[in-house]
Amino acid sequence: MNDNQSFLEKGGHHIDKKERIIQAAIDVFSEKGIEKTTVSAIVKKAGIAQGTYYLYFDSKLSVMPAIAEVMMNKTLTRLRSDVKSGSIENKLETIIDVIFDTTDEYKTLTKLIYAGLSQTQYVGDWEEIYTPLYKWFSSVLQEAQAEGSIDPDINIIYTSKILLGTLESAAEQVYLYDSTNSETVEAHKVELHNFISNALRISK
Repeated sequence: MNDNQSFLEKGGHHIDKKERIIQAAIDVFSEKGIEKTTVSAIVKKAGIAQGTYYLYFDSKLSVMPAIAEVMMNKTLTRLRSDVKSGSIENKLETIIDVIFDTTDEYKTLTKLIYAGLSQTQYVGDWEEIYTPLYKWFSSVLQEAQAEGSIDPDINIIYTSKILLGTLESAAEQVYLYDSTNSETVEAHKVELHNFISNALRISK
């Protein structure tokens, strides 16, 4: 299965025109690349009139933040589902697995989003797009801090951003740039877990 296939499927839910545009943009950008993609090709794929596109997005690349937001929501949904109650070490291990799995599954889209946002003024939207993910991770750290499981003096807000950035960068390094095998991936995960555990001063 391609990593952009049925990206917006919602279990039989009829997606609206904006979602159809986003899905079509994902498909066309992935197939043709950013430079060769046109709004005409996107609306043809979406099965809508070109004027409808401009009701939601004012240019070809202005759809990029919407694509990034959908991908962020994919990651957040998976984290909320997979990270259960338990020790902060167990939660951290699951968080690492989810970030790595999501990056692997959607690596083509990850490259597409970075390339698209970097070419436009929309790169400034990245922090806003990621706010729900930062808040979720902050809540995990706050709970651990309240339990006395991590350093009581760390700044939760800044730390959550730093750690998520570290996790994503490591996963992207593995899946987007390096030649990987399962042994390499697991080694990265172990070192990340140790690094973050030490940074948080997790109580054993």
